[in-house]
Formats: sequence, structure tokens, C-alpha cells
Amino acid sequence: MFRREETKQVKVGPVTIGGGAPISVQSMTNTETRDVGATVAQIRRLAAAGCELVRVAVPDQEAAEALGRIVALSPLPVVADIHFDYRLALRAIEQGVAKVRINPGNIGSREKVREVVRAASAAGIPLRIGVNAGSLAKRLKEAHGGATPEAMVASAAEQIELLEELGFSDIVVSLKASDVPRTVEAYRLFAERFAYPLHLGITEAGLPPEGLVRSAVGLGILLAEGLGDTVRVSLTGDPVAEVRAAYAILGALHLRRRGPEVIACPTCGRCQVDLTALAEEVSRRVASFPEPVRIAVMGCAVNGPGEAAEADLGVAGGKKEGLIFRGGKPVRKVPQEALVEALMEELELWRQEKKAQERQGEVSE
Repeated sequence: MFRREETKQVKVGPVTIGGGAPISVQSMTNTETRDVGATVAQIRRLAAAGCELVRVAVPDQEAAEALGRIVALSPLPVVADIHFDYRLALRAIEQGVAKVRINPGNIGSREKVREVVRAASAAGIPLRIGVNAGSLAKRLKEAHGGATPEAMVASAAEQIELLEELGFSDIVVSLKASDVPRTVEAYRLFAERFAYPLHLGITEAGLPPEGLVRSAVGLGILLAEGLGDTVRVSLTGDPVAEVRAAYAILGALHLRRRGPEVIACPTCGRCQVDLTALAEEVSRRVASFPEPVRIAVMGCAVNGPGEAAEADLGVAGGKKEGLIFRGGKPVRKVPQEALVEALMEELELWRQEKKAQERQGEVSE
């Protein structure tokens, strides 16, 4: 387990960010916020995938007016994403959002920020200072020779100074760029100076697989260094994929687990089962399984039995057949065409055994 840097705790509705709380997973809707039905439907899909916070764009007053209904229907705390017009932030707060994100590069004068801070303080909600390399103030870029990590930290520091002057400290900070090294360095520099909780992300990461790789590399570096209190994987497309990717990254570092982890060998000339089809089918069948479970789908006798035995459940392929493992022990040998169904049966038995163990533990206590 990686040692995490100590940060201040901030509450976003029922979700705690920072101060050693579990790293929360969030995403952002890509529906028109004015369309309450479509937005709430997407939020519910995100919640079902394990999302814990959801951000919505607030581009105009009509969108701001829709927030009250969205908040009332949302199963998740709603964060208002504000750019350019501070009055949208004020209206979002009146509509009951759980947090407001402001971009110091485009929100306007210090007095406008002060008004947002006062409203957030009165409502008892936090603010995220969301610094983006692409929208830094011109004077900061000139002073630092471009949209450098130092310029990004300076932008965040200016806003923090203003908020602290007003006695406001329920602050979350992000420092995002589409360039991985620049983003990583910005977060490192910030963490040397401040103890506010960090929202991690690589902005405009793009389509999978490239966008997923960029996000996994950047977030993986920072998380392994103990930085980060909440994450968003910014991918082009369905935001549900962002949530699944976030848990995959956190799971790979043993920071959080949710749902199944399916590992599979890359295949080689020794493989005598259709491993690609087998792994794809297993992944599809277990996608909605709620409990953390590690499933190994292996294709030959070299590493297969060992990997399968270390997983909660596993398949070690042979010649047109496979050996099923559960709890580290071989339990069945079945032909290839029956492997998936047999594994699903063993998965249900594994679940029942785990629940029985948990009940036994409760009784013992």
C-alpha cells in the first residue's frame, strides 16, 4: 500500500474528499444540462457503475435553472461546472448543488470570485479551484514563459490566497493539462506548498485506448507517489467508461477495488483454447458483478495454473478444455464450450461462501 499525503478533509454531500478518506471516483455528464430527463438518466447509469460524484456543465441560465430538479432526482452529489459567468455559480448554489467548480483562468475579477465564495460559505458547500493549462491568465503565462507547471500552481495559489482572506478553506484543487509530464509536475509542485485535497485528472485525454493510456500513466504516477484524493478519467465518449477506467487504475495500485478484475494471458503458440473469445465472454458476463473478485483466464500450463490458483476464481486452459479453480484449488475440469457456464456457477458458489464467512465473522465479534 502506498503512503498517502495528508490533506485537509472536505465534505461534498455524503462524500468525504481528503484526510485519508477513500479516493473517490467521479465523472461528468455529457448530456445537455437543460434536458433534465436525459441528464438524470445518465447520472443513474454512472451511479450504477460506481460513480460517487457527478459534475454537470452550466453554460447558461437555463442550465442553471435546471439544476434544482437535477439535484432533487440525482442519486449522487451534483457539482456545478462554471466558466466565464460568476452569476451562474451563484444561481447553482441557490439550486442546491453540493460543490461548485470555478476556473480561475476565466471566472473574472477578484470581486466576482468573492461573491461566489460568500455564497458557498453561506450554503456550507466546498469549491474546487480547477486550473487548466489551456485557460491560464495571459499575465501568468507571460510571467512564467508559457503554460508551465509553475504558472498553473501560481494560478491556484492566487485563488487560494483570496479564499483564505475571506476565511474560506473548504477547497479542492485540480491542475490539469493534456500533457502528462506537465500535469504530474504541477501536482507535485502544488503538494509541496499546500495541503488541500487534490482532484486528479489528465484533461482532454482523448479517445481510448490513447486517452486511457495517458490517464493511466499520469494518474498512476501521482497515486503511486501518494498524491490524489479524488479522480476523474477524462475520456471522449460515454462517461460510464470513465468510471470503469478509474476503478481499474485504482485497483491496479491496490488503492480501491470495485467489481471484477479479469486478468488474461496474451496468448501464444502453446494456447489450445480460443482464449480471446473466452476472456471476452467472461468479462461480459461478470461486468455487472458488484463484489470485488479477481478472475484469471489463462491459456496454457506454463503460468495458467499458478495465476488461476492465486485468483479468487480461474480458468487454466488445456487442449480444448480447461480446469476451473476456486479459492486457489482446482474444482472442475470441463470442455471449452462449457467453461463460461461452469465459471459462472463457481462464481455464485464463491459469493455464497464469502457471505457465509462474513456472517460468521459478525457472529464471532
